Amino acid sequence: MDATTLILTALGAGAAAGGQALVTDAIKDSYAGLKALIQSKFTGKPKAELALTEHESDPETWKIPLKKALIEEQVDQDQDVIKAAQEIMKLIQPQQAAMGKYNLQVTGNVYGYAQGDNQHVNMNFWDKSKEE
Repeated sequence: MDATTLILTALGAGAAAGGQALVTDAIKDSYAGLKALIQSKFTGKPKAELALTEHESDPETWKIPLKKALIEEQVDQDQDVIKAAQEIMKLIQPQQAAMGKYNLQVTGNVYGYAQGDNQHVNMNFWDKSKEE
């Protein structure tokens, strides 16, 4: 699972879990912490702030605008945000987290990365300057 998908999944799961009666304080607190981290990155960016706010009540409609904002503001590269998203997924789906499903560590420049279930990926990398 790439970092952006992890963050979006954790936000969606945290928002959905918030409406359930049996949700633990740990999940609520983790979700609030993740959202606060992202809000701090979106400060002064009205479209990004709107996408984050509206995603909570209508994830399907706001998933693409929020994903775009996460990438543009490089929130998907922030290790604190990634750790917070992983923590939510550990709390909500502990069996999958224990299997390492939500582990992600990226350092340095990455030109191609794919992680997740049932992927169909085609990546092409080349130096265009050598072609001319």
